[in-house]
Parts: sequence; structure tokens; C-alpha cells
Amino acid sequence: MDFAFDAKTEDLRASLLEFMDSHVYPAEPVFAEQLGQLDDRWAWDSAPVLAELRAEARRRGLWNFFLPGEHGGGLTNLQYAPLAEITGRSGHLAPAALNCSAPDTGNMEVLAMFGTEAQRKEWLESLLAGTIRSAFAMTEPDVASSDATNIATRIERDGDDYVIDGRKWWITGAMNRNAKILIVMGKTDPTAERHRQQSMILVPRDTPGVEIQRGMEVFGYDDHHHGGHAELTFTNVRVPARNLIGGEGDGFAIAQARLGPGRIHHCMRSIGVAERAIELMCARANERVAFGKPLAEQGVIRDWIAESRVRVEQLRLLVLKAAWLMDTVGNKRAHTEIQAIKIATPATVQWILDKAIQTHGAGGLSQDHPLAGAYANIRTLRFADGPDEVHKNALARAELRRQKQAR
Repeated sequence: MDFAFDAKTEDLRASLLEFMDSHVYPAEPVFAEQLGQLDDRWAWDSAPVLAELRAEARRRGLWNFFLPGEHGGGLTNLQYAPLAEITGRSGHLAPAALNCSAPDTGNMEVLAMFGTEAQRKEWLESLLAGTIRSAFAMTEPDVASSDATNIATRIERDGDDYVIDGRKWWITGAMNRNAKILIVMGKTDPTAERHRQQSMILVPRDTPGVEIQRGMEVFGYDDHHHGGHAELTFTNVRVPARNLIGGEGDGFAIAQARLGPGRIHHCMRSIGVAERAIELMCARANERVAFGKPLAEQGVIRDWIAESRVRVEQLRLLVLKAAWLMDTVGNKRAHTEIQAIKIATPATVQWILDKAIQTHGAGGLSQDHPLAGAYANIRTLRFADGPDEVHKNALARAELRRQKQAR
């Protein structure tokens, strides 16, 4: 068992860490300022500093790491994990600078795996170049979307077209006018077997009948620096039949193929969030004096710091094991480990952020530190790509089955 990164990963890590120090961290306040000056606050990728970061990232070969194979950076999941962790330290800026930010990553994977040649030419090439954004419209307000077979949006064949009707919400990035293409999941055949009723289809954002109803807020944050989370309606939306991804009834299987890597990428980046929180907590503990001594000498603060270090190390090992399994035995057989990290990561990082906020006093709740925003973001991960309870239920079911077979 070897815990060292390979030479390629070490080289890329060194390059990325230097890029973060020299370009990304200094750009954070500039990005915030430029966002405030935009005519359209949702069009976050129009901030000039992001274009500069992207040009520099491409020049250094730090681009499309997340996508294995011919279209992407040619990295394995195990090689990508430590790089994604580093980008998580500046989660609103670094992943986008490297063209490795959700939901575009998952959408590119869908098009690379399941798209036709024409679909890839029209949409994947622009996404890989970072010239457009995209959104993934699956979740709905009127049904429990934790059960994806519940999806109520209809996709009905009409001659050479499909017609789409339905409502979606929490559609990440869709408030941004630069999100030119939506991948929409809906039902093509409600009478088919439960997991064969759904299909996925490409819908350009400017198609008549697509309406943006509002941006959603998370704990009062509207997340405009990520393109927001939109509530959308589709009313008699007509697109050519060639926009279907895969065949009719393939939607559920495509969703599962998309969400596995998406879950692990979230977890990789979240470890970077935790590491930055620990860094800020330690710096604050050293510089703040209360009741005659630095916070770093208070037993309760030391307990938080020690616990944070132990918990983040446990998490990282589990994430790396899941990444290694995805590379060696495939995503399907790594399912239990992917579920395990999806259960463990948000709750653990939330705990660490909570202690970092507490160490900062009331300032930790404010816009003067990145902790409160990070907390709101991490809390959403206990729903994104499936709520904790669904993953726990499935994992327990698999464990019971495994133990029964062993007996």
C-alpha cells in the first residue's frame, strides 16, 4: 500500500499550489469587487479577472483536469483528487479558473460519454474551451426528487420534435445568461418500467417557453458568484428530436453515471474547504487574546483543532480510496465507498467550519471572512446529488445483503 502521489501528480500539485498563491488568492477580492460592478450580477463568469485566471491556467496546462480520456486532462480519479482538494480552498474561483467547476463538469461527462458526434461538436467543444456555461435541470419542487423516478416533467415526441412541459428548481448556474445549454431530465413514457420512464434532452436556454422564474437563496445567500440556483418553467418547449441524449428511457442510467463522479468531486473540493478553515482557525487562535492568554492556549480551542485535524485526515483517506476504486474496478463497484464519502464529508466539514466560525467570534458570521459563506455552501451538499438519508439507506441495504451472504 503506497500513500505517496505519483510523479505526475506531484508536478501538477506544485504547479497548482504556486498558481493559487501567485494568482488565485490575490484575485479573490478583485473578483468580489468586479462582481459588484457587473450589469448582470448573475453573469459571474464575465468578471475580467476570471478571464485572466483562465488564460494563465491554460498557459500552465492546468485545464479540464476532471475529465479522463481523450477530451480532458488525461488524469485518473486518484490523480485528480489532490488537485480538486487544492481548488476547493477557493471554491468560487479556482475550479472555474481551471474549467473544473460544477455543473459544467458533469454535463461535459454526459456529453463525452453519451452524446452524439453532432451534440459534442455543438456543445461539448464550447464547454471544454470554457466559452459557455451550462446547467443540469433534474430537481423539481412538486415531487420528492430524492427519488429520481418521481420526476414529473414531460418530454413528449411530436413528429420530428420533442415537447417539454414542467417545473424545475435549484438548477445550479441557470441564472447566468452565459449558461447557454440545459440538460433536462423528464418522462418520455410514464407507462414503462420505473427506471426506463425518464430521458434526458438538450434544451438551449433561449428556446421559447423556457422561463427563469427566480433565483433561490441558501441561508440568505443567492450564490450569484456561481451563477445562482434558478427555478425554471418549461411551457410547450419544442426542440428537435436529435437533441435527445442516448435513447428514450436512458435518462435514469445517465443520471446515475453523471452523479457518481459529481459526488466524489464535491467531496474532494470540500476537503480543501476544511483545510482552509483549519488554517484560519489556527491563525485566529494564535493572534487573539482572551482572559489573559491567546486562544491557542485555551484547552477547548486545542480540542477543536486536534479533532479537526483527525477528522479531515480520515476523510481524505476515504476519498482517496474511493477514487482509487473508481480507477481500478469502475464506478459501479466503488458505489459503497462513493456513498460513504458523500455521507461523511459534508457533515464533517460542516463541523470543522462551525468550530472555525466559533474561534473567530462574531466576525466568523460576517462577510469579512469566507467561513459563513462556506458553511452555507457545505450545508447544501447534504442535499445535492441525493440527501444523506437516501445514501445511508442504500449503503445499509448493501451492507445487510453482504453480511447475509457471508453468513
